[in-house]
Amino acid sequence: MKFSNEQPIYLQIKNDFYQRICNGTLRPGDRLPSVRETAVELGVNLNTIQRTYTDMERDGVVEKQRGQRSYVTTDIEFIKKLKSQMAEVQIKAFYTSMKQMGFNDEEIQQQLAEVIKKEGGL
Repeated sequence: MKFSNEQPIYLQIKNDFYQRICNGTLRPGDRLPSVRETAVELGVNLNTIQRTYTDMERDGVVEKQRGQRSYVTTDIEFIKKLKSQMAEVQIKAFYTSMKQMGFNDEEIQQQLAEVIKKEGGL
């Protein structure tokens, strides 16, 4: 994973986990790697990963079970809500960017429709 300077590393890692949960790479009930495993894999400090896992637990996306291991929540409705929230963030960022470039709403819709038409087969 490559990190940017635009956002704290723990948030970038958290968002990566959330994307994997939303796209089904990590499924409800899956065990997350240990804090140590994740830190080694990503080459970051243990405290950074601990903060990430604590945040995810506080958000309700991760649950601690069986000997303090972390698991993806089994609450399917919660995951659907997370997916919707993440989509809204992406759409708002896209919309704001397009507005800043001078596009009006109709032009934005046309541009988006063209991209969907071109990329829809993916």
